[in-house]
Amino acid sequence: MTQDVLYQKLINGEVIRGSHVFAGMPVLTEAMAQAGFDVLWLDMEHTAIGIESVVNNMIAARAGGTPAWVRIPWNDPVRAKPVLDMGAEGIIFPYVRTAEEAALAASACSYPPEGIRGYGPLRALDYGGITQMEYVTKTYRRCLRIIQIEHIDAVRNLREIASVEGIDAFIVGPNDLSGSVGKIGLVQDPELMELYREIGAVLTEMGKPFGVSTGCNPAFLQFWRSIGATILFAGNDVGYVYEGAQAAKALLNDIE
Repeated sequence: MTQDVLYQKLINGEVIRGSHVFAGMPVLTEAMAQAGFDVLWLDMEHTAIGIESVVNNMIAARAGGTPAWVRIPWNDPVRAKPVLDMGAEGIIFPYVRTAEEAALAASACSYPPEGIRGYGPLRALDYGGITQMEYVTKTYRRCLRIIQIEHIDAVRNLREIASVEGIDAFIVGPNDLSGSVGKIGLVQDPELMELYREIGAVLTEMGKPFGVSTGCNPAFLQFWRSIGATILFAGNDVGYVYEGAQAAKALLNDIE
C-alpha cells in the first residue's frame, strides 16, 4: 500500500482498513505494517509516543509497506508542524468542534498565502530528493488532513465544519462524543447511535469521506459501514500483545 494508492481508495469511496499504534515500539509497528492494513494510526494524544519517537515509528511503518497517519495531541499548529515536516502520510487533528477550529487545522498544513505553515521539511523532502519548489507547490499536499468529530458541538456544527476547504476526511471518536453528552463509554447507547446516523447522513450528503476509530467489535463496525463510513480503524498493538499473551498462557495451562 502506497500513499498514492491510499489516496485513490479514499476519493473512490473504497473501504480503508486500519489499526492503532499505542506502544510506539518500532518493531511492533513494523510487524503490524506487514500484517496488511491499509494504514496505521500513530497516536500521540493518549500515549507516551513523543515527537522524537514518532518518526522512528513512521519509518518502521514504511519499512513494513504501510502508510502512517499521526494523531497529534491537540489542534495546534506548533504540534502539527514537525509531524508534517517528518513526512507523515496523514495528520489527524483531535477534538475539532467548530468551523474556525477546522480552518485552523487546514491552515496549519498549508504554506502562505493559503496557510500559516513554516518551511522546514526534513524527511518530508526525502532528505533533499525532492526539490523545494516541487514540494511547496505539489508534493506537500499528499499529506492527508483529517479531523475528528468527537464532541456534540461538532455534530451541531457539522455542515459548517465539513464546508471548510483543505480537509480531506473526518473520523468520529465515539468515546469522547459519548462523554460530551454525559454518557461516557456508552458508545452504543440509542442517543449515540442516532448521533452517528446524523453524522453519516450529513457527510454522505456533502460527499465527504468519513469513518470511525474504535475497538474490534464486528457489529459496531458493520453499523458504521451501513451508514456510509469508509474509514475503519480497529484494535491496537498493545491489545494484540495482551490478547496473544492470554492465549499463550491459556494454552500452557492446558498442558498437564
